[in-house]
Amino acid sequence: MRYAIMLTTALLGGCRARAVHKAPARDTTGLAARFPLRRDSIDSLARAPRVVGDAAVGVFWLHAAATLPSADQAALFDDLRYYTGQIAPALKVKGIGLLATRSDTLYIALPGNRRRAILLSGLDYPFGYVFVDPGGPERILTGVYPDDDLLDELRAYFDWSDDSAAVVPRTTT
Repeated sequence: MRYAIMLTTALLGGCRARAVHKAPARDTTGLAARFPLRRDSIDSLARAPRVVGDAAVGVFWLHAAATLPSADQAALFDDLRYYTGQIAPALKVKGIGLLATRSDTLYIALPGNRRRAILLSGLDYPFGYVFVDPGGPERILTGVYPDDDLLDELRAYFDWSDDSAAVVPRTTT
């Protein structure tokens, strides 16, 4: 009996919780440009659930897209990659990260070491964009958006001003 207790104690001592590594989400603009349709070494990085702590645009292409015909899959993926590349400079100027993921869950870091999950599976299309501003609600756009429509959506969500000069509103009486 003594040996069983010692063995159980040793096994329970070896089972301890892993420390949660809270690394900020890396900017994966380069990864978004090479976002693979097939499984390769980059795929393991993109499949890890992302934790977003700052303003970011997530580009997602889930494995459910494999149900599309291969010709459509390739054309849609090329369009998604092209339009993402067109908006990348504007995001960089505004200081907004561009993240690529194949994971069906995205996490938003909240105060108090908490997280809020955004589930991307089960949407209209298994590819698209997620706009994240940790202080507010997220915006999910499914499908492929042309760069001008995507920039309009970004301006509305992140409240970008079209004017370069700040104008003080007049008070009317």
